[in-house]
Amino acid sequence: MCTVVIRIPESADEPARVLAIRDEDPDRPWNPLGRWWPEAHDGVVGVRDVRAGGAWLAADPETRRLSVLLNRADVSTTPESELVSRGGIVLESVAGRSPTAQPRTHGFNLVEVDASSARVLTWDGDALRAVDLTPGTHMIAHDDVDDPATPRIARWLEEFRDAPPAEGERWWEPWVDVLERSTELGSTDDRAIIRDNRPYGYPTLSLLACVASVSAEGVEVAYGELHEPGRWGGLDLS
Repeated sequence: MCTVVIRIPESADEPARVLAIRDEDPDRPWNPLGRWWPEAHDGVVGVRDVRAGGAWLAADPETRRLSVLLNRADVSTTPESELVSRGGIVLESVAGRSPTAQPRTHGFNLVEVDASSARVLTWDGDALRAVDLTPGTHMIAHDDVDDPATPRIARWLEEFRDAPPAEGERWWEPWVDVLERSTELGSTDDRAIIRDNRPYGYPTLSLLACVASVSAEGVEVAYGELHEPGRWGGLDLS
């Protein structure tokens, strides 16, 4: 039940900006932002899932692509033994090989950003759809883009829109301010962004965040972990 906020600029001369918050089981090990795939994906940086070897978020500075994956419920009846990890999709995506047809995975929302465009590929186990993102600020969680039926989107999307990224190296600070205000809600509140999903039957809590800037000049990504899963104690992005 991760969350992504993305701002698509009006002009191609400006960068797209991304804030991605990862929810995962704290007992499932991961590697922080780094180059973990030197042979198959040389130069790619990302947050690596140790168990399956794939990525939650990855960026390729050479191709100026960034992708991040959010889990989504699906209606698939495919046996678990025939499904593969969703993490490989992210690495393939930044290599320019987006999923097609019927992926052999559970459902997902895949956010793809490059120097000229951004879109969300949605797989619900029945159909693969693509939603091109128009200029402006958008929010994605476990359902559709800007979905008003998703409580955290209904509560916080306008706040992110009213707090556009700042100028300078730490452009993400206005968005982190919104994120901090959101933690006035309890982490089990349906509207929360920093989350404890265990009461909903999932062993996941918010663990970390990445911010990224994508433009014709390149891709820059910063990473930070919460001091305690599911609880706000500040976020040092670097």
